[in-house]
Amino acid sequence: MARVRLDNYAVVDAPRLGVRGWLRWVWRQVTSMRVAIILLLLLALGAIPGSVLPQWPREPARAREFLADNPTLGQWCERLGLLDVYGSAWFTAIYVLLFASLIGCIIPRAMAHFRALRAPVSAAPTALGRYEHAESAPVPQGARTFMTAAARFLRPQPGWWGAVRGYRVRIDERAPRGDDAETELALSADNGHMRELGNLIFHTALVGVLVAVAAGSLLTYRGQAIIVEGRSFTNAVAAYDTFTSGRLFNPDRLYPFTLRLDRFEAVFSPSARPQSFTAFVTLTEPDSDPRATDIRVNKPLGVGGANLYLQGNGFAPDLTVTDADGNVAFAGPVVFLPQNGAYTSTGVVKVPDVTSGPQLGLKATLYPTAVGAGTNLSSVHPDPTNPVMVFTAYQGDLGLDDGVPQNVYRLDESQLSPVRGVDGDPAVLTLTPGATVDLPDGLGSVTWNSLPRFAAIDIRADPSLPWLLSFAILVVVGLALSLFSQRRRIWLVAPLNPRAGHATTVVVGAAYAPPHDVGVGDHLRRVMAAATGTLTRSEDR
Repeated sequence: MARVRLDNYAVVDAPRLGVRGWLRWVWRQVTSMRVAIILLLLLALGAIPGSVLPQWPREPARAREFLADNPTLGQWCERLGLLDVYGSAWFTAIYVLLFASLIGCIIPRAMAHFRALRAPVSAAPTALGRYEHAESAPVPQGARTFMTAAARFLRPQPGWWGAVRGYRVRIDERAPRGDDAETELALSADNGHMRELGNLIFHTALVGVLVAVAAGSLLTYRGQAIIVEGRSFTNAVAAYDTFTSGRLFNPDRLYPFTLRLDRFEAVFSPSARPQSFTAFVTLTEPDSDPRATDIRVNKPLGVGGANLYLQGNGFAPDLTVTDADGNVAFAGPVVFLPQNGAYTSTGVVKVPDVTSGPQLGLKATLYPTAVGAGTNLSSVHPDPTNPVMVFTAYQGDLGLDDGVPQNVYRLDESQLSPVRGVDGDPAVLTLTPGATVDLPDGLGSVTWNSLPRFAAIDIRADPSLPWLLSFAILVVVGLALSLFSQRRRIWLVAPLNPRAGHATTVVVGAAYAPPHDVGVGDHLRRVMAAATGTLTRSEDR
C-alpha cells in the first residue's frame, strides 16, 4: 500500500475493491441481521395494500369496480402493482432478498454452532476467586465423588425442560503448579449452546414459514359456490361462482365430489339475534355411497384435502316469468342478498330469453316478516312469517350479448327504461308467495312459487397449511429457547488428595453469567448442595 505525500497530509492509496470485492460487500450487507429486520418490516408494510385494496387474482369484479369508481387513483395503483401485490415485481424482490438474507445468516451460524458443539468445553480457570459469584465449602466426600455427583446434576435430565437446562460438562485432573501445590480435580460446565440453538431454530423456522407461504400461494385454490335448497354442487371450475388458484395448480386435479343442500336451518331469537346456522347436506364421493352430514359456522366439512366453510345464507325465491306471448322466459330460484339483520334482501332477475317483446329486468326487495302498508314496508324479523316482495320492472337491452361480464346482483339500466303504470310513473309491484302479478303493457307476468333458502359455501384447499403450522410452532419454540435459556458457566475445583491433617475436602466454585442473570449465585449454591447430597427435592433445579 503506497503513501502519497500531499502538502502536509498523507493520503493512503488504497487498492480498489473490484467486481469481486463489491459483490462480497453486497452479500455481507444483505446477510446482515440489520438488513434482514428491515426487509421483514418492508414485507409487512408491503402486505398492507394487499389486504386493503381489491386484488385481481382474488376479487377481479371488485378490482374492476375500484378502477371504475377511482379512475385516477386506480390507474396509479395499477401501475404500482398495488392491485396485485403478491404477484408484483417489487414484492417478489423483497421476498427473495429476505429469503437470501435469512439463508446467508443461518448457514454460517449453523456451521459455527456445529463446530462449537464438537469442540470440548474450555477448561476451568486457575483463579476462581476473582469472579463475582464464587463459593467455597468443605465437603465430606472425596473430590472424585463430589465431581461425579455435580456432573450428574448438571448434565441434561430426562424431559424437555431438563434437556433445555442441561450443561455440557468437562472434568480435568490438573497437575500441581508448584512445590506446595496439590493435584486438583476441576469441573467446567457450559450451557450457552441452547441459546444459540434457539436462534438457529427460530431463523430456520422463519425460512420454513416463507417457503410454506410461497408454496401455498402457488398450489392453493379457493372458490365460492351458492347452493339453493334441493340443488347440488359438483366440484368443477365451471360450477363455482368465483374461483381463484395458484399458478402451479392444475384445475384437472380438483377432487370430484357432489354436494346436495337438503335443508338449511337458521335459528333466531325473538329479538332477531342469530343463534345457529346449519346446512344439512348429502355428500357423494368417488367409490363411496352418499352420506348425510352438515356444515356449521366455524365447523367446516373436510373433503378431498379441502375445507368447506359456511360463509353466508339467505333466501332464493323461486320465480316464474312469462313474456308477452305467455311463454315461460325464466324459471328458477334467484339469490337475494341480505342487507340487514332482519334479512331485508335485494335481488335482480334478468330475463333475456323472451320470444316476443323487449328483454325484461326486475329489481326486487324481499321482506321476510313484512310490516306496513303498500310499498312502505319493512322487515322486523329474519324468519319468513309474512314474506312480501316489492319489485320494479325494466324493459330494453340487458347488455348480455355484448360479451362483457356482468354482476348478477346488479342491473345495468343504461339501456333499459322502467315499465310505467297507468299514472305514467315507474310501476312498483307487490308479490306474495303463491301469487301471480301481471306486468303493465301486457309484457308478461311474474309468479312467486316458493321461498327456499340458500347457503354460501367457501371452499379452500391449501396443502401448505400443516407445514405452515409446524414451522410457526417451531418459530415460537426457537424464540422461547432464545429468550429463556440462561447463558451460564459453572466451575468447581477441589484438591484430589487433601493434605495430611485435613479431614475434609474444600471445594471452590465460581459462576459466570450476563449481568441481568441475578439467579446464577443461587444456582451455584444449589449445584454444590446437590453434589454433597444436602439439596432437598423441593429445591432441585
